[in-house]
Amino acid sequence: MKAMLLESLADVKTHPSPLSLRDVTQPTLNEGEVLLRVTRCGVCHTELDEIEGRTPPPHLPVVLGHQVVGIIVDGSGDFGRTPTTEVVTTGQRVGVAWIASACGQCKYCLSGRENLCPEFKATGRDIDGGYAEYMKVRADFVHPIPDSLSDSEAAPLLCAGAVGYRALKLCNLQDGQSLGLMGFGGSNHIVLKTAKHKFSNSPIFVFSRNPSEREFALSLGAAWAGAIEQNPPDRLDAIIDTTPVWGPVSEALKVLNPGGRLVINAIRKEESDKERLMKLDYSSQLWMEKEIKSVANVTRVDVREFLRLAAEANIKPEFQEYELKDANLALLEMKQGKIHGAKVLRIQN
Repeated sequence: MKAMLLESLADVKTHPSPLSLRDVTQPTLNEGEVLLRVTRCGVCHTELDEIEGRTPPPHLPVVLGHQVVGIIVDGSGDFGRTPTTEVVTTGQRVGVAWIASACGQCKYCLSGRENLCPEFKATGRDIDGGYAEYMKVRADFVHPIPDSLSDSEAAPLLCAGAVGYRALKLCNLQDGQSLGLMGFGGSNHIVLKTAKHKFSNSPIFVFSRNPSEREFALSLGAAWAGAIEQNPPDRLDAIIDTTPVWGPVSEALKVLNPGGRLVINAIRKEESDKERLMKLDYSSQLWMEKEIKSVANVTRVDVREFLRLAAEANIKPEFQEYELKDANLALLEMKQGKIHGAKVLRIQN
């Protein structure tokens, strides 16, 4: 089968083609696993973090990709039942998200926080992911895709959508309260659509360095859009930051209401930008019971809930499609900030 392999870590700016198109052996199944014929795979900023060494190191060589849509073509053992008692079968269209497995027995798993499990394994990092024609995964970690979503629409919802949904839940936002979105790429544009559905009376303010992203936000119904350092018309009750740098954290805290919460939805922040945070002023940016909370991964419940919500509310991402062989181009454009919605690899039909 064809796959795009990451064989060594690299800086995408100086090595713009870190992935190589290879012929590799189709996966062999273990007990409780299913084989997917991959049709689409979303491209996520986390892939840049993996390539450039900002995440826990992946096993190399590795097939990246954790927003996977495919058809179950084979299974081993009793693979039918999922955590929500849905039954998956051969021939069914399913998705795979960032969470590939968890132990199911630790205090985090038993309390519904499997995203914090010390044995958490990530798709496209700890197991091979969806930048390939086929992939295998535990059957109890696949997610049936609602019929109303196409493959390309569903792929970004499995991470950009689901982790954005988790971030929105962690905001503790009430209808009518104001929400800020720092950065407006693959995740926050879906958050905006979700927030407008769940909190129809809440104004949404978007901060982006890119003028075209600000125009995009306004076209989707944002109440205001400005640059990262720009002051919005009103202070905000909650802010979700999806940027890979520290500067927006500092800027967000300046415009957060007393008692407000900043939710950082990023797997890592770039070390080269750390000095921006060192200028944090306690009295003006943290005092008055402001909170900072991080998002760590997603649970299967997050993914299932969001897929159902997206189908019911007709929440669909904007996306650009690329062929599998053009994965490096999609990643380079993401690195350069050339983002309009989500990026999706078209693997097979």
